[in-house]
Amino acid sequence: MANDGTTAATDGTATGSGDTARSLELLWGGGERPSRGPKPGLTLDRIVTAAVAVADAEGLSAVSMRRLSTELGTGTMSLYRYVPGKAELLDLMLDRVLGEPLPAPREEAAEAAGTDTVGSDTAGSGALDWRAAVDTMARSYLDNLRRHPWLLKINQARTVLGPSALRGLELALGGLRGMGLRDPELIGVIITVNSFVEGLARTQADAAEAVRQTGLSDEEFWDRQRPYLERAMLSGAYPMMATMAEDTFSADFDHFEFGLRRLIAGFEALVRERAEAGTTA
Repeated sequence: MANDGTTAATDGTATGSGDTARSLELLWGGGERPSRGPKPGLTLDRIVTAAVAVADAEGLSAVSMRRLSTELGTGTMSLYRYVPGKAELLDLMLDRVLGEPLPAPREEAAEAAGTDTVGSDTAGSGALDWRAAVDTMARSYLDNLRRHPWLLKINQARTVLGPSALRGLELALGGLRGMGLRDPELIGVIITVNSFVEGLARTQADAAEAVRQTGLSDEEFWDRQRPYLERAMLSGAYPMMATMAEDTFSADFDHFEFGLRRLIAGFEALVRERAEAGTTA
């Protein structure tokens, strides 16, 4: 057990699994420079930047103190003067990437969300803003997961929040304030959108990983199953599936756009209901 009562992780796959007190000191500026020795050419920022770059290119398992020392051209022990280990480093990496800029809602996002002008429907003034904010939040998070696929491999149940992550949350909440929902419900909107995006991103990442591991393309994989599936459909045991259109499982169907539009429509119904009943936050 770590000094703060958390279980120390050896593989760095769970945030908040190391010395959380030390992580917080590093995140909030309490431990940037070693207390002894000459003025260093190394910085905590350089270490985190290198760790993110290695994880992006090769996955989280490739990140180690030894590997980073090679990337940075320094001794492994020098890194431990800045960060205790991989578990704490993961906290810093997560804060770095979760704090990447969230673009302000743009007119294109509003059009994608299905609105044209502010206050154009019964949801009232501000409807455009929050719809565009949800659209932008979802697209930005999906882009983030594609840039940093290792995010899908870690347990974020106990995230050690630093300034960058809090800044991202602040921007997201600011965009949703016009919904007129209670604060726990606004967090619920963020969790719902992020869970949808993570599920879709994980499916895509798993599909790509399956191709790398097996050497078979998706087309080749399903072609091997086709004779068996065709016989199953002709057996009469699966009447619903047997009558589905040929393009049912087409890769051309955009599940992200479909799901996001349905999410926004569902939130819109709640916002309209609250506005009509006069029960806003």
